Amino acid sequence: MPTQKRKNFLVFMTDHQRGDTVLEGSPVLTPNLDRLRRRGVTFQNAYTPAPHCCPARATFFTGLYPTQHGVWNNVSVSNTLSRGLYDGVRCFSEDLAAAGYQMYFSGKWHVSQTESPADRGFELLHHNTKPYRSFPNRPEYSEWDTYNRDPIDTRDLPRQEGQILREGYTRYLQYGIDESPYQDAQVVEAAAEQLRRMDSSKPFFLYTGVLGPHDPYFVPQRFLDLYDPDSIQLPESFGDSMEDKPALYRRTRCRYSQLTESEQRESIRRFYAFCSYEDYLFGQLLDVMDERNLWEDTVVVYCSDHGDYIGSHGLWAKGLPCFKEAYQVCSIIGGAGIQNPGRVCEAPINLADYAPTFLDLASVSVNREFAGDSLRPFLENRSPDTWRTESYSQTNGNEIYGIQRAVWDSRYKYVFNSFDFDELYDLRADPNELHNLIYRPDPENSPYRDIVYQMCKKLWKFAHHTHDNCVNPYIMTALAPFGPGIIRDEIERF
Repeated sequence: MPTQKRKNFLVFMTDHQRGDTVLEGSPVLTPNLDRLRRRGVTFQNAYTPAPHCCPARATFFTGLYPTQHGVWNNVSVSNTLSRGLYDGVRCFSEDLAAAGYQMYFSGKWHVSQTESPADRGFELLHHNTKPYRSFPNRPEYSEWDTYNRDPIDTRDLPRQEGQILREGYTRYLQYGIDESPYQDAQVVEAAAEQLRRMDSSKPFFLYTGVLGPHDPYFVPQRFLDLYDPDSIQLPESFGDSMEDKPALYRRTRCRYSQLTESEQRESIRRFYAFCSYEDYLFGQLLDVMDERNLWEDTVVVYCSDHGDYIGSHGLWAKGLPCFKEAYQVCSIIGGAGIQNPGRVCEAPINLADYAPTFLDLASVSVNREFAGDSLRPFLENRSPDTWRTESYSQTNGNEIYGIQRAVWDSRYKYVFNSFDFDELYDLRADPNELHNLIYRPDPENSPYRDIVYQMCKKLWKFAHHTHDNCVNPYIMTALAPFGPGIIRDEIERF
């Protein structure tokens, strides 16, 4: 009997793209994603473990959560918590390379500042982020160079359209026109060229990582022209006062309060246009798939690292505000092996599921555990014997630190904020997360005490499973309403 050919993989990962922009009914025009949806499965409840590029991408490549892989925030800033993965942590790319896969990488990495994709099994086609090097065991204060190099805002200058003035900081323009933003076109062309000349006798894995639709939103004019400015609507939660939310949330939103309502709408329009531009680039790869008749043997993935608030709650970009918009990611898998394509899967998944999925579909066995699980049953139109009902987040903040953990299911979402009061939302009655049910609560007398208690139990069980050391009992740090000891009798070895 002839040996079955191993599957190829084509991955396209965007940066900052919110998950609902690729779902049916979205106002974003994505004709090429429509092509993939017809051939695949759309995961409408896909989440990132952290609202930040580096920990999210590290999770994608390792199948682990930040407490397990060691990447917490931007690995290239001076005050970073970590420069790269923990010693001994392995990426799925290394396993596939060892199994004989042709491994190619084009675009954004942002997993480590001391290692490149070439150190993890890939051949580099094109790279668009900072070079890799060793660092001293102390901050370099390199961010100060920015103030010597770039123009600084002052109160003497009139504010331009889309500009956010920050006296003493470098100038920030929320949107504009750029016919080739972030070199994404070059990244995709390098990937497309490799796909055209790929050796079909060996299985391949081709990763393409673009930087759009990351803020600021600078897009080609022809994609902006696709959207009528008068058709753009502000999110339902835009007017949220956030008086019942942590003060940091309100302080973050204040940065964007200078923008007029029309500028807020124009920002949304630019974001939509940016998503359509990335869809156009993705289509170039799909065209090569068609030319070379690769669909039968190739698994195609379109995903993102995290979302963007896009005006929800008056916020933009991403950060510690633990709202769905920053955590929901794009996730569509199509091509080889998909049974009954065109389906939408409602099961909650996360970026940690990709690594075990790739290895499973490639028939590569490894002797280590993942935080995620293989999505193969969903792709084959089967129901897994068991599947999680909750989603979890782990973040210690971006570059302004603050420990935050969250757990949510189909009904409730609980957020533990070490820097302020916690949050609880009834997601059925309040899907836009407008009403914090435990605003400045007294845990002992709150009507939601039992719900918070049960959510805390779930949170601590996950923390124990993923070796999260956010459990210090010192009086100044033990700020959760119910501590880790509530699960002691349910954990075999505490």
